[in-house]
Amino acid sequence: MAVTRERFNQGMTYEQFKAERRNRDAYEATEHMIELGEADLAPFRELPSRMDVLVIVTETCPDVIMNVPILDRIARESGKLNVRIFMRDDNKDLIAQYMNGPYESVPVFAFFDPSWEQRAVFIERPPSVTALRTRKTQEIHEEHPEFGPYGGSAGELDEDARGRLQQAIRQMRTDTAPAYARETIRELGEIARAIGKPAAEARWWGNLAAVPA
Repeated sequence: MAVTRERFNQGMTYEQFKAERRNRDAYEATEHMIELGEADLAPFRELPSRMDVLVIVTETCPDVIMNVPILDRIARESGKLNVRIFMRDDNKDLIAQYMNGPYESVPVFAFFDPSWEQRAVFIERPPSVTALRTRKTQEIHEEHPEFGPYGGSAGELDEDARGRLQQAIRQMRTDTAPAYARETIRELGEIARAIGKPAAEARWWGNLAAVPA
């Protein structure tokens, strides 16, 4: 069943969504690190009309915590995006329409024009972020042979090594967060520019089929 405008209007605004989150401080931490310039907002302000953006999320997914505040900030500052948020596990009929291969990847951003034509879909994160963090994780394993080979099971490590590996991964994600935010802003801008071309075909963006089946 296609997404209808009536169903879209049942979604939460970002403020409503955030108000119900136990981890709202994580979302607010992302809000504080977002830097948007005029060049970042220009592709959205130049859209010929306002777009409705259906967003599907889970509460604690790191990609949701990073990307949904960015989308909301762009929406507020450009005035061109109307965002409504749905919880994935309460809306299985919606996520079924946006499967990432066999995966229920989140967030999903689905962009609809005033004629209620779907113009673009963004899933999870920019592929450049996946590439960056994969490279950084490989470097961690190369620098620390005690963590085993990249791609190995952390469950096979002793407790001390497993804890240090997890801490190294967390620190890497913190260190790469500003680059992650910039890449999301860049890719969403590319989506806006594509949507702004009347003849452009709708396409899917993001980290598509990130993990092989």
